[in-house]
Amino acid sequence: MSAIDNLDWDDLRVFLDVARTGSLAQSAKRLRIDHSTVSRRIAHLESSLGLSVFERTRTGFRLTDSGERVLRHAETIESAVIGIRADVAPEVASGVVRLATMEGIASLYLAPRLLALDAEARDLRLELVTSPQVIHVNRREADLFLSFFKPPGQGLVSEKLGSFAIHAYGSDVYFERFGRPQAECDLANHKFVGYIDDLIVVDAVRWHRDLIGLSNYSFSSNSMIAQMHAASAGLGLVVLPRFAALTSPNLRPLFQESLRAEREIWLNVHQDLQYSGRIKTVVRFLKRQISLDMSTGVL
Repeated sequence: MSAIDNLDWDDLRVFLDVARTGSLAQSAKRLRIDHSTVSRRIAHLESSLGLSVFERTRTGFRLTDSGERVLRHAETIESAVIGIRADVAPEVASGVVRLATMEGIASLYLAPRLLALDAEARDLRLELVTSPQVIHVNRREADLFLSFFKPPGQGLVSEKLGSFAIHAYGSDVYFERFGRPQAECDLANHKFVGYIDDLIVVDAVRWHRDLIGLSNYSFSSNSMIAQMHAASAGLGLVVLPRFAALTSPNLRPLFQESLRAEREIWLNVHQDLQYSGRIKTVVRFLKRQISLDMSTGVL
């Protein structure tokens, strides 16, 4: 019997995660095993293959050329294992689903609506991850990615679920201090709150540029929620998605009919997961909820 006959799927599973994170410690947390077990699995895999799959560097673990080749085969095996699970129990809505999206839509739109999903699938546990950047579901960084654009990448199944409106808003406190704009051209003379330009990672959130263009910022933040609260308190006017502004009773829309933009909502899943019962349950919920809220003017 040769050493490669001892090849173990558990070793390959750990290898896949370290290849994606580049860190033993991070993979140990994700896989819920201890650091030494991750190290031991990688060592056993390299011993079975008779080659090094990682280069150990100061910044983490980097795949060697041999490791890149092993990765392609390991991903094929992983896809087959996922396919077996989906085929054996395609409609079982249980387990964990990790859904990633931007902070604003996660906190101000999705989170208050998740009770309906919980009532539908009591054995399902949703992990809602917020990130200011693109999440790569083809690298297993999440099971689902709800984005404002169709992301590039192989192995993705992407579907447009709808869109949401974007408007300019101000609070009564601000209007009392500086007056309410009477025409769109007046906006150039008013203060705004918005994103910190050099910290914007996803270009789709540059909605201020689409509606207003250049303006005087009195406050800026990389958090849309912070912008909303600052504008609600009267610090400046703000450009926000409608679903966000509706959560703040102090904000009033400005030139709602003429001054608006839209962003698409895309749902992205790895092609290997699209038929999983737990994934299909969350996808159905998102489609139903977004369709309802588009028809009632929430989005």
